[in-house]
Amino acid sequence: MQQQLEQRIRSRTARVGVVGLGYVGLPLAVEFAKAGFTVTGIDIGEEKVAKVNAGECYVLDVPAAVLRPLVEAGKLRATADFSVLTELDTVNICVPTPLRKTKDPDMSYIDAACREIARYLHPGMLIILESTTYPGTTDEFVLPMLEKPGLSVGQEFFLCFSPERVDPGNPKYQTVNIPKVVGGITPRCTELGALFYAQALGTVVPVSSTKVAEMVKLLENTFRMINIGLANEMALMCDRMGINVWEIIDAAATKPFGFMPFYPGPGLGGHCIPIDPFYLSWKTRQAGIEARFIELAGYINGQMPLFVVEKVQNALNDQAKPVRGSHIHIMGVAYKRDIDDLRESPALDIMHLLQKRGARVSYSDPYVGRLAVDGLELAAEPMEEAAAAADCVVIVTDHTAFDYAALVDSARLIVDTRNALKRFRSEKIVRL
Repeated sequence: MQQQLEQRIRSRTARVGVVGLGYVGLPLAVEFAKAGFTVTGIDIGEEKVAKVNAGECYVLDVPAAVLRPLVEAGKLRATADFSVLTELDTVNICVPTPLRKTKDPDMSYIDAACREIARYLHPGMLIILESTTYPGTTDEFVLPMLEKPGLSVGQEFFLCFSPERVDPGNPKYQTVNIPKVVGGITPRCTELGALFYAQALGTVVPVSSTKVAEMVKLLENTFRMINIGLANEMALMCDRMGINVWEIIDAAATKPFGFMPFYPGPGLGGHCIPIDPFYLSWKTRQAGIEARFIELAGYINGQMPLFVVEKVQNALNDQAKPVRGSHIHIMGVAYKRDIDDLRESPALDIMHLLQKRGARVSYSDPYVGRLAVDGLELAAEPMEEAAAAADCVVIVTDHTAFDYAALVDSARLIVDTRNALKRFRSEKIVRL
């Protein structure tokens, strides 16, 4: 059975399944289809299924020119019917793992996916969880749902964890060339998981266990979250002392060793950095350990939208204007540059806070044509007209499509939270 699965993987005749066709699952499915496998994507979203089967792309990192030929050649298809699992040899689980408001992990998506897989699990199957979660999830939560009499892990089926490391919108590092960490429940599981990824991806890094693989992702994003928190705290301190924090960081970055630059901003956004460290914090609390760095960094990062609003308020006060009644135009609402993802975007918090203080808020974003989230109902406006009409413009997301020279010419007051106007010198610019 093991040898048959190995042979199918090596010959690329294994039938590959991907559960969850979002920003992680769809690019992964495309890479395996490009490598010659026949891939089936499974998603409960009928709209996503229809778009994939029509060769239409909704993930920025997957061009339609790449997706469509794979669909037309029969190498990639999508379905909402989980019974297709009976035909598959491998399954990658790429479903969301959000946090609840109480900062504990919401396992409902993984639970639902695993219940469906358990219904159709058959001998000779390789299952790999990619959804970011707490250490111990694969062997404590997933394995008991799958293992049953006649189906033992490492014998009749194989189970691994491999953390997704996707950086949406990154033009240099994408699914195919980001090293893939993988750890299995048993050594044989790890071997098969590593062999599977090696068929389609550039570099595979096997580790000794699923817990190690789970902890890798949490370390990576906790490292970033804490260092961004430090940069944000430096920004708060420098603001009080009248020092340019951006100049400090740029000068420190000239040191060729012992320093890695991280930059302040309006707050953390996205699917990973604001969320993943709290999986670790939640898990360590169960073990009686307090994750102080994580909690402190989370607090500091969480205060940045309020700090931005206070900068706007002070900048308007210097022009004898109140926030209430002022027109404040937001530049960029996606959580980072040159993507359309709104998840955890600090722009949404900033807009809510400004509205609560009586401001009239508008926005421009080339990637987000309409906002209908968290009570905000707005359509994007052309940058130059809105900026010229506004009492204050706030650069929250520094999209490269923005014409910053035109913005400096037309706007009356600008609060720059990203140092996007580094090359400009003007009294109308207020920097973070």
